Amino acid sequence: MTQHEYDGTRRDLVLYRIETAKEDLDAAKILLAANAYKSANNRAYYAIFHSVSAVHALDGRAYKRHKDAIANFNKDYVRTEIFPKEMGRRITGAEAIRHASDYDDFYITSKEETEKQIAVAEEFIKLVEEYCFRRFGNAETAGTET
Repeated sequence: MTQHEYDGTRRDLVLYRIETAKEDLDAAKILLAANAYKSANNRAYYAIFHSVSAVHALDGRAYKRHKDAIANFNKDYVRTEIFPKEMGRRITGAEAIRHASDYDDFYITSKEETEKQIAVAEEFIKLVEEYCFRRFGNAETAGTET
């Protein structure tokens, strides 16, 4: 699937998605402090998802389903070792925990598990920022990348 048309550059979209990821991470930390662990897991996952979406935006791609976004990220960026294989496993784990937190009626999460999810999100956002800024540096403008 290709990216929808918009008025900004590809770089603008990437930066917007990274900023959205950071806002989700901030929300996860607030929810953790409020002992709302399931909701914090949700926001930590969305921080990861928006970061994944930022990477896909570099190449003009977008996915309607989270499952597709994660699978294609793992195929294009983890298997090719652009991102560490361990991070790919952590992302898949975060997706499973988010799903359980959101949909399993009797899912119980712990503070420790939630702190771990937030740490994964924080680490991943940093990796994505570094990768995206390297890519920006390799193109005259992000909108011209292919």
